[in-house]
Amino acid sequence: MLRLSIPRRFLSPRACGSSGDAGPVVAALLGSVLLSLLAFSQATLVGRDAALYLDVARQVLEQGATVAFRAFDWPWFSLLLAATGKVFGLPLETAAQLWCTLFVAGTSALLVVVTLRFSPGCNYWASLVVLSLPAFNQFRGDIIREHGSWFFCVLALHLALQWLARGGWWRAAAIQAAIGVAALFRLEALVLMPALAASLLGELHTRTGWMRLLQFNALPLTVGLAAALALASGTDIWQPRIAGFAAVIDPRALLQSLDEMANLFAKIILEYHSKEDARQILVFGLLLTLLVKFCALNGPLCVPLLFRANWQAVSAYWRRLRPFAWTWLLYLCVLLIFFIKFRFINSRYTSFLNLLVVPLLTMALMLFCRSHARWSPVAVVVLLAFILANTVSRGPGKTHYLEAAAWLAENTKAEDRVYYEDARIAYYAGRGYPRTDMTVQRVMAGADTGRFRYYVLTHRPNEDTLLPWLAKERKQVVRQFRNAKGETILVIGE
Repeated sequence: MLRLSIPRRFLSPRACGSSGDAGPVVAALLGSVLLSLLAFSQATLVGRDAALYLDVARQVLEQGATVAFRAFDWPWFSLLLAATGKVFGLPLETAAQLWCTLFVAGTSALLVVVTLRFSPGCNYWASLVVLSLPAFNQFRGDIIREHGSWFFCVLALHLALQWLARGGWWRAAAIQAAIGVAALFRLEALVLMPALAASLLGELHTRTGWMRLLQFNALPLTVGLAAALALASGTDIWQPRIAGFAAVIDPRALLQSLDEMANLFAKIILEYHSKEDARQILVFGLLLTLLVKFCALNGPLCVPLLFRANWQAVSAYWRRLRPFAWTWLLYLCVLLIFFIKFRFINSRYTSFLNLLVVPLLTMALMLFCRSHARWSPVAVVVLLAFILANTVSRGPGKTHYLEAAAWLAENTKAEDRVYYEDARIAYYAGRGYPRTDMTVQRVMAGADTGRFRYYVLTHRPNEDTLLPWLAKERKQVVRQFRNAKGETILVIGE
């Protein structure tokens, strides 16, 4: 038992050694709900993606479900929001916040349940880890599809652990169903299929292993056969998002993207004699970037792994949670492919890697506290501080967005052509969520050819660029809106 002085509940008999204790799971569930409610209560406005999902849901309520696929190529989350709003009479934004809160809470609880299997001692530490993980906590106040995808992915992995222990056709079908629902939020969830299949590699020398492989693939094969028959009969079931996903993982297209990036990298940075190594340098550089981001999103929870004595947690993780480990490896490959193809990555995409290692981080933290007992209270205080730091907003908020939206709603007509640098202003003005490829740089260069009557800019251009453009287009700054931080929105018109 850990010799901690604070807090007492982490040392109670119920907290240690009883895998049947529901206390840590309930703590994670309720704590997650409270943190999500706190995060949403401080949000001034929704994110860009959230505005798109909410606007598509609004169109579904007004025009029917078929409009969703014309507005967005993977609109299942928006359809869920529209259905929730219609059935329960909730505002769409409230419905979205409710679903995201439930998904995050469910993910937190499932991760604690899995950790009970992996490391049954001192289970309240698992609650503390999952609630303090920066990769997870920083998105509590966001309406994003990842919340649903993460929940059903972790559910599928939890079911996979039960299936590997007991087998069964229905359990295998439940795993595939969970993966299928997760893919309706984010297609990348399909990486679980090869990951779970890879978890069976060590059993394929036995008849039981082959039977489990058949159980696991029975439902996907049935669905694939039904889809093939539907396509053969002329039924149009193909989705652009699926075609785009297939194009991203096409090896030929991937190598072409890698060569283009490597050639550009070699031309700009490398010396002549190193140009032939550009591809390797680039791949390992991108991979290192992903790993650094992964470590950063673990925050202080990476510290215990700096001590060699705690590395046994890694080998135990590989042996006892192999589905999680294989998913981590293959999802890292997916992120690398995405990085090469689209030349950017963000923490929202990489955070799933961090969720997968919550059991590992918990065990490493416990080992650290056993060998450094006097530092245990410090670890608790630091993690509690991270819970608040990643949830409580300390900024002034983007109130100027709402002010600009209110002014536009009152002083412009719906038929006026308006360029929005950030379409969330249009969303809050009741003008939908217009999407355009036009950038501010192209606007200042005259590429819009006078198509817009008003321009709403969230970043003030350089005066040397703005003033000549205003004179040329015969425009003027009609209104300016600032928040407490001094950030400015310009409304430019005639």
